[in-house]
Amino acid sequence: MSFSNLGLSEKVLAAVAATGYTNPTPIQEQAIPHVLARKDVLGIAQTGTGKTAAFVLPMLTILEKGRARARMPRTLILEPTRELAAQVKENFDRYGAGQKLNVALLIGGVSFGDQDAKLMRGVDVLIATPGRLLDHTERGGLLLTGVELLVIDEADRMLDMGFIPDIERICKLVPFTRQTLFFTATMPPEIRRITEAFLHNPQKVEVSRPATTAVTVTQAQVPAGREAHEKRELLRRLLREAKDLKNAIIFCNRKREVAIVHKSLQKHGFSVGALHGDMDQPARMAALDQFRKGELPLLVASDVAARGLDIPEVSHVFNFDVPHHADDYVHRIGRTGRAGRTGTAISIVTPLDQKSMAAIEKLIGQSIPRAEGDYEVHAEAGDAIERPREQRGRERSRGGRGKPQRGERRGHDRERSHEARGEARPAAEARPAREARPQRETRPSSEPRHGARAQANNSHVPSIGRPEPRRQREVDTEPGDHSHLPAFLLRPVRSPAGA
Repeated sequence: MSFSNLGLSEKVLAAVAATGYTNPTPIQEQAIPHVLARKDVLGIAQTGTGKTAAFVLPMLTILEKGRARARMPRTLILEPTRELAAQVKENFDRYGAGQKLNVALLIGGVSFGDQDAKLMRGVDVLIATPGRLLDHTERGGLLLTGVELLVIDEADRMLDMGFIPDIERICKLVPFTRQTLFFTATMPPEIRRITEAFLHNPQKVEVSRPATTAVTVTQAQVPAGREAHEKRELLRRLLREAKDLKNAIIFCNRKREVAIVHKSLQKHGFSVGALHGDMDQPARMAALDQFRKGELPLLVASDVAARGLDIPEVSHVFNFDVPHHADDYVHRIGRTGRAGRTGTAISIVTPLDQKSMAAIEKLIGQSIPRAEGDYEVHAEAGDAIERPREQRGRERSRGGRGKPQRGERRGHDRERSHEARGEARPAAEARPAREARPQRETRPSSEPRHGARAQANNSHVPSIGRPEPRRQREVDTEPGDHSHLPAFLLRPVRSPAGA
């Protein structure tokens, strides 16, 4: 089947032909007719199957009729990350080149003033991240009562990033009679609940089993030691020995780890960029653009680059850190092997990652084989500086690595001074020996501190071998002498009546 059989307008078909596409992907073939029929759609497909064009192309056909009003967008597309939102806008710019549509992008890292100016002119397509969209609505600069079509893209990623409460708020701000398109790669229970609440008799389009990986991707795992420097050394070796490596994305779990791996690869002569959530928007877009153009063959990234980014010719994906959530593995390796191309995904697995790998294999329904070859990492001389933090702390507490203690250092300095003058080292030091201090006498815990009264009360305790209490006061008392007692104890006591 060709695009001409799907009911798209002539302008859209001309734009598709100009890009070189002739046949739609399975999800495009099944979803586009339902969208044009103004039905709600639930699309489930693995990443890299053309989900973006499955809603962009029919939206362009629908939007040919009608006109946008100020601060009231006609359609709304929600994306989890800035990069995905910018990528969807690129699709509208590419396929909608022959149409006069106003497309606005509401993402963080851009001034509110510029975005308000675009909204004031009227917007046909509004592409936004949930947080920035709600900021504009709370400021009163945006009304969602005119939205005719709502698209929620990468819904499972929205769940992972904690955007589901924001999605629920936004769905209550748009009209009840809207058309809703819902696209996701996996269907956890929370996503299923959202679809039941906000979709009305949706047409389900499922082109692959949820959480499956593309058959064109060759997967492998490589065992590594627990230490971080061993993993970095192993990564460098894998990059040097990889076959047909054109470019690669290296995924880390934490932003801090992205910076460390990026710096390490640069230090060893690799041309590499970095991408994570703490970078400002211009730096993120610049790194992504350089990677797309081939100016940087390697990109170290967090999971911000794992979802939906369309970089068609990524040959390799390396999981420097095994993802904590099994679903993230599916999205990471989906950056390679796109549009029918072949790709390679290699995961570096430490003993602590075995549980996560078992969850991944259970999710995708297949075992990930170990890579062929001996990849055992042996520590090199330069790795001594990357000792564990606990070991460095113990060495500092002992006076430092190879550093003499206080008493040893004085003797060491005297020995060096004698050698410098050409003198023989004295046979014995003239330093006087310290006299042994007498040990403190300890008192048994059962013996009271002071006074004859205490002695009288403990008279049953044998005195042989028992040390005398330290600094005990001597009290000379005679039998019947009560001068040592306080006055209130010497007052006469009356016996109660009748006793």
